[in-house]
Amino acid sequence: MSDMVQIVVVGGGPAGMMAAIKAAESGAEVVLLEKNHLCGRKLAITGKGRCNITNTKPWGEFATHVHPKSNFVKSAFFNFSNAATIDYFNSIGLETVETQGNRVFPKSMNAFDVVDALVNRMKQVGVKLITDADLLAVCTDGSKFKCTYNDISSPRIIRTEVIMSNALIIATGGLSYPATGSNGKGYDLAESLGHSVTRCFPSLAALMPKAYDSDLYDIELKNVGLNLFVDKDLIQSEMGDLTFTEDGIEGPLGFRVSRRAVNALENGSSVELVIDLKPAVPVNELKERVKREVASFKWDVPVINEARMKKVLRRFMPSELINPFYNMSRNLTVNTLADRLKDWRFPIAKHAGFRRAVVTAGGVSLSEVVSKTMQSRIDKGLFFAGEVLDLDGDTGGYNLQMAFSTGALAGLNAAKYVGAL
Repeated sequence: MSDMVQIVVVGGGPAGMMAAIKAAESGAEVVLLEKNHLCGRKLAITGKGRCNITNTKPWGEFATHVHPKSNFVKSAFFNFSNAATIDYFNSIGLETVETQGNRVFPKSMNAFDVVDALVNRMKQVGVKLITDADLLAVCTDGSKFKCTYNDISSPRIIRTEVIMSNALIIATGGLSYPATGSNGKGYDLAESLGHSVTRCFPSLAALMPKAYDSDLYDIELKNVGLNLFVDKDLIQSEMGDLTFTEDGIEGPLGFRVSRRAVNALENGSSVELVIDLKPAVPVNELKERVKREVASFKWDVPVINEARMKKVLRRFMPSELINPFYNMSRNLTVNTLADRLKDWRFPIAKHAGFRRAVVTAGGVSLSEVVSKTMQSRIDKGLFFAGEVLDLDGDTGGYNLQMAFSTGALAGLNAAKYVGAL
């Protein structure tokens, strides 16, 4: 015997929870299926555990951080904007705060508070939440959807269950952070229902340099320039902060160039990152400063050996950066120092993969989804939301806002589809 409901939402991440909430608020009967024991497992680790909920930039600026087609998100954004997101979370008891770069976080700086707010709201509006639900397949039965899943709540007894619905919202996320349960299941479901999926690759992922110096681990650089070269052509130039980690170059600046870098690596192209440690200072001016700094030491002998060069470097960079910079700068002299400071080259060997990628690029083809409703062009009872779509954004709150916006629009229109509105 199978249950029958109006709407089934597959996936308990930010897009799925918002879709379920908005559908239920519209009067629909909603069941949410989540594979993990708890919802929001990936959401709980975003923003280094603080959860960058959204970004307050107006649409014109926000859109420049959306890939590959920002116009697809426009209707969803204006239906449930960044301002609406902030107001909504405040209305359900989660205070927010805006920080540098127009980024918005929970006031507590605790991502679990965001998860709790969404889960509690689902309960308030009557969403039936089924966790430990390992979805096996979805098929259409006339005008209905048939979801077959294993109940894995007990390690000893696995029961196979079936639930039927008039509408289905797929919000399963992508492939990034597989430890949180992201396994690409939504892509398989979409294809089984007649949709096509574009090539998926990691975005906002660490980039591993060749011959990477472990002395760089955990060093953060502020206000530097970063140029991305693909096959020796300059592709992208950015300014900001970056971090060296065990996985390579990341942080806000590294992530900003990672989408194009990863795509190029997977296409077999050569990739090189070039760091400008002094982006605000022209090279000729920097050369004069180097001369002045060397002269200030008043060394009797003009020879600049390794020890003296490192004393000079201390005037231009954090002390922890001196050894790796010197070791990577062959034949470094006073005459070449200014050029090296503005042109520190890192040939890239590989990327960190989906293991620690923040988001998945690629997904369900946007040409097969109606942007004004998030409704499938192939099956009118099918809707999509969040990372499962061929949508991804830069770091800074853009991806979560897209999840909330597309989730809200999918939930609202699914409710309309089943006659709840």
